[in-house]
Amino acid sequence: MTSSPPATLSPNRNRSLGTETTMSYDNDQTDAKPLLSRGSSVNGGSFNQMQRRRVSGKLAKPERQQSLSRDIGHAAAETYLLTRLTITLLRYLGVGYRWITRLAALGIYAALLMPGFLQVAYNYFFSSQVQRSIVYGDQPRNRLDLYLPKNLDGPKPVMAFVTGGAWIIGYKAWGSLLGQQLAERDIIVACIDYRNFPQGTIGDMVTDASQGISFICNNIAEYGGDPNRIYLMGQSAGAHISACALLDQAIREAKGEESISWSVFQIKAYFGLSGG
Repeated sequence: MTSSPPATLSPNRNRSLGTETTMSYDNDQTDAKPLLSRGSSVNGGSFNQMQRRRVSGKLAKPERQQSLSRDIGHAAAETYLLTRLTITLLRYLGVGYRWITRLAALGIYAALLMPGFLQVAYNYFFSSQVQRSIVYGDQPRNRLDLYLPKNLDGPKPVMAFVTGGAWIIGYKAWGSLLGQQLAERDIIVACIDYRNFPQGTIGDMVTDASQGISFICNNIAEYGGDPNRIYLMGQSAGAHISACALLDQAIREAKGEESISWSVFQIKAYFGLSGG
């Protein structure tokens, strides 16, 4: 009876067994290590990371501070340069430091006038003798204000007023003081508003003023005015616009146009103040 040869392990099998033995040994060593020791090793790694972050943060703070310091220094230098150039320019123009005293004088002058402005504004918004924003046309700025005397015991003379404003900032309220003063003297004042540039051209402004004059000529009797005593006044750009409205109306009447809502003969006199 022949005996079988002893079984031999292949090299691969030997390596597998060796690996398994090593892994099992490592696991046994890990299991044998106390829990506190393992926890301390984990915490130690986290602590090292936190330390590195703190160090990097400390290094970044000086950089941010230096950047902020550079920005502040640059802004201060630019401000100083601009101020120096401004002073140099004022000296070159011969103004020097006199503009400071002139500005202070202007501020004092405005402060002294302020009580009068406040009184006029209060009367404009709250007086029963002022009828504001009466519509005379289709455009948004086709409005006028009426300043009426206290006693309307008979037909009163009427002043149609076109305010100035360099064709840009004209507004009917600019004639508030004139309206209040003339109303105290039994004169009805109608301050006509109109489109300004860039809302409209000079032609549009003249058209608006003409429509306002037409409304006054045809409706002022309902407010106690005398349609046979209507006067026209314009100030600055308003003087130019109202004069153009009169000339345009005179040309249309000379041509015999039918669509005429008012006549230059209804205007007793024209006053061009600071223009026209």
